[in-house]
Amino acid sequence: MKHRHSLVGQGYMLPFVLITFFFFLWGFARAILDVLNPFFQETFQINKTQASLIQFVTYLAYFLMAVPAGMMIRRYGTRKGVVVGLLAFGGAALAFVASRFFGPYIFRFYLLLLFVIGCGLACLEVAANPYVTLLGDKETAAGRINRAQSFNGLGCICGSLLGGIYCFSGENPNISIPYIGIGAIVLVIAVLFSRVRLPEFVIEDEDSAALSRPTKGLSARPLFLFGLFALFCYEIAEIAINSFFINYAVENHMVEWFTDFIATHFGMNLHPKFIASIVLSVGLLLFMLGRFAGSMLMQRMRAEQVLLGCAIGTVTMTTLVVMDIHGVSFVASILIFVFESIMFPTIFALSIKGLGGLTQKASAILMMTPIGGAIGTVLMGMAADMHNMTFSFLVPLTAFAVILIYSVVLLRKKPE
Repeated sequence: MKHRHSLVGQGYMLPFVLITFFFFLWGFARAILDVLNPFFQETFQINKTQASLIQFVTYLAYFLMAVPAGMMIRRYGTRKGVVVGLLAFGGAALAFVASRFFGPYIFRFYLLLLFVIGCGLACLEVAANPYVTLLGDKETAAGRINRAQSFNGLGCICGSLLGGIYCFSGENPNISIPYIGIGAIVLVIAVLFSRVRLPEFVIEDEDSAALSRPTKGLSARPLFLFGLFALFCYEIAEIAINSFFINYAVENHMVEWFTDFIATHFGMNLHPKFIASIVLSVGLLLFMLGRFAGSMLMQRMRAEQVLLGCAIGTVTMTTLVVMDIHGVSFVASILIFVFESIMFPTIFALSIKGLGGLTQKASAILMMTPIGGAIGTVLMGMAADMHNMTFSFLVPLTAFAVILIYSVVLLRKKPE
């Protein structure tokens, strides 16, 4: 099926650009966590399971905040929802300045602040994801949200690269400093954005009985429920892999080879985790490019077809990682980023398609799925502590297999 519609509706370009900026913002914030995980392992001398708590508290916040954020946005509008998210994010980041007063409890203080930041990010995502799908024709909603999410990928690259440079290229860096800078910038943006007027959409009700009993309405839609579970599994896989990719890359002999090569030929003794963070940034660059490519493909193909191809790719690449074929597995671990790139926005858009008056409520429920990242990261950390990083990739492999089944089920459904 070919779509010849513009990805962004007429008159909606400015709101699309503004909202897309927030995709970059939370990509940046989430990618820093992937660097903090190995950094905290080294700084506080903790194991992988303990370090996974930074992802756990952040994505637990998504789970707890998603529905309240959706209720707030339905009542007060998208703009106010975004501002509340920015204030929570910026205020918690700025509060890192107080970390020096917490002595032996500093790690717990960091976890508290990351939880509040997660609440702010949840508000931003609950507001932005469904909003982007409404800024144009419904036929191009999946492609539009993929294009916006591509800037999420750009934020991830910047967060991983700058975080790696700061944490692993110097001696005893103070992690509070970058967060204080981020907090100040975000609070300024919150003030500016509070003065911006955005078009608000009234979603027409397709099922008045379902709207009066929204939970029952959604529970009667099996494809939405399967999409919810598939998105939960995606979060397990994507967040767990990102959280421990640096650990995996360091334990793989390829990073050791790169480190020795640079030391021998250029006389630079670089931290292996710094090299690994560079490799992670390359993976995230491929992730971003994959989303742009996916957005273009979906103008010519059904989104369900693109999702199936990517699901096959992730299962294949993750299986190669588990097989531990040294260089082949290392390359496969990077290619996972390409194939998983379109999964979140595509599953999200397909899950809320045709829900009418249930769209905002369904979107808020879907935004609870990052709890999968909290669970997946802990499971992967435990598996790595008990065995090794290669073995721990069985966790995302299982999750990607569920998405593969979901994409097959979608393709068997006749296009509307």
